[in-house]
Amino acid sequence: MEFFNVMSVDEVKNILINNFKNIKIETEKVTILDCYERVLSKDIASQINVPDFNRSTVDGYAIKSNDSHGCSDCMPTFLEVTGEVNMGQAVDIDIKNGQCIYVPTGGMLPKSADSVIMIEYVEKLDESTIAIHKPISTGENVVYKGDDIKENQVVLKKGKKINSQDIGVLASLGAYEIEVYKSIKFTVISTGDEIIDLDENLEFGKIRDINGYAICSLIKKLGGSVVKKSIVKDNYELLKEEVSNGIKNSDIVLLSGGSSVGTRDYTHDVINSFDGQGVLVHGVALKPGKPTIIGECENKAVIGLPGHPVSAIIVFKIFIEYLVNQILDIKETTYTVDAIINTNLHSSPGKKTYQMVSLEEIANKYYAKPMFGKSSMITLLSKSCGYIIIDEDCEGLYKEQEIKVHLL
Repeated sequence: MEFFNVMSVDEVKNILINNFKNIKIETEKVTILDCYERVLSKDIASQINVPDFNRSTVDGYAIKSNDSHGCSDCMPTFLEVTGEVNMGQAVDIDIKNGQCIYVPTGGMLPKSADSVIMIEYVEKLDESTIAIHKPISTGENVVYKGDDIKENQVVLKKGKKINSQDIGVLASLGAYEIEVYKSIKFTVISTGDEIIDLDENLEFGKIRDINGYAICSLIKKLGGSVVKKSIVKDNYELLKEEVSNGIKNSDIVLLSGGSSVGTRDYTHDVINSFDGQGVLVHGVALKPGKPTIIGECENKAVIGLPGHPVSAIIVFKIFIEYLVNQILDIKETTYTVDAIINTNLHSSPGKKTYQMVSLEEIANKYYAKPMFGKSSMITLLSKSCGYIIIDEDCEGLYKEQEIKVHLL
């Protein structure tokens, strides 16, 4: 029997970078209404200052700040009200020392005013006179031109996955059309005589296609698109035909199952049957996920994920997410929670271990509880909210040890 020639996780990531980072993904222009969670294909620089005028951050009176110096509740300063600012209109009046103008929140400041006294500290004596009871400094309650964004400033960088906050920034710049990468195209193939689709009768010995649907959802979460999802029986010619179609129509081909060294696992031979470098990786020092296989066929990535659901999803998150981030130059963001392990936990020295955990908050601290079970048990994922990583050179973790939980 053959055995895996395993590689470390870092070695596999280097192979992915060296062979597939330059996969070319086309770009397209979309409107601001359609850009949510799309990836910018070039930097966005502002053509304007934001704001493009000095404005008040409060309801109050625009003044020269030195008019307020020395005033107090016992000794107010009296100012002449010479007008008011209307929202959305430019100011065509100015003030001198001893004068002020009413300004609403967001309103434009007169040129000579350098601060705004909040209305809470103002006593209106009559229609043209106020008393102020609080000294303020230059720039108080004022946002200056370009304070938020300066003209020609890069505000969103290439590789940024656009979120709701970014859309607000784009709107402030008047950017209606944005250039983004097109979705990376995937073909997803589930393999095995025992695998059936959801609309087939569940006969004894058959298994529904869990991995295919779970992987498709992960692809969509990444911003990718699934060109085709299919199930292929344990047949070399059928599998080769399906992989060939995937290579022609997508950027990355994912196979679920058929990556071990069993006599009826054809993935290795199919990958080597195409033009290209063939199999680059067959076996990773990883738990779960050891039988992962990666190949290059006609300049496309063909990756075989383990058949067990937990293993397949863990490998997807480790390697497929990493590869997509590299191709699109996405600045990788991982969401983690600091927690305390609630029990001693053994690992497998020599393998990087990814252990599923649940989280419980007690007295403002998070405690991680390992979720044990075989990697074929899909409920491990539904009961878990994340995973912890134990390095190859570590034999395990001690109870009460502080750890980082990577959220799913």
